[in-house]
Amino acid sequence: MPNQNFTVNGTAVNVEAPDGLALLWVLRDKLGITGPKYGCGLNVCKACTCLVDGRAVQTCVTKVASVRGKKVTTIEGLANGDTLHPVQQAWLDIDVPQCGFCQPGQIMAAVDLLRQTRTPTDAQIDAIENMCRCGTYGRIRQAIKAAAVNMP
Repeated sequence: MPNQNFTVNGTAVNVEAPDGLALLWVLRDKLGITGPKYGCGLNVCKACTCLVDGRAVQTCVTKVASVRGKKVTTIEGLANGDTLHPVQQAWLDIDVPQCGFCQPGQIMAAVDLLRQTRTPTDAQIDAIENMCRCGTYGRIRQAIKAAAVNMP
């Protein structure tokens, strides 16, 4: 079985996994990282969203071989010690989550959006397309705008 070498949340990893295995299953089943969630497996719900080299990707449809030598960041890797990332803090301050299932993917998509623009419009926020079955989209929008003010 091939070795897959990449960095996850700042730590180099070497995992035996088939090239075609979804990154989601490597993260969850082989590395024990449970932040990215399995929702649909079809790149629709986006609950599995993580960052690869700083850009949002859906790990359920991303083959592990495609991240060799790259930096993968999951929700677990956003905080700096006890200091939450500004998006995570805004999520708490605005009280975004209800069930919480989709929130790791929502947060990772928001981090990528704020990497691209510090003053996102409602249309840009809505274009994220991560699904929230609880319907907290209004609070998600508020939290992204609040986080933008506190981004480094």
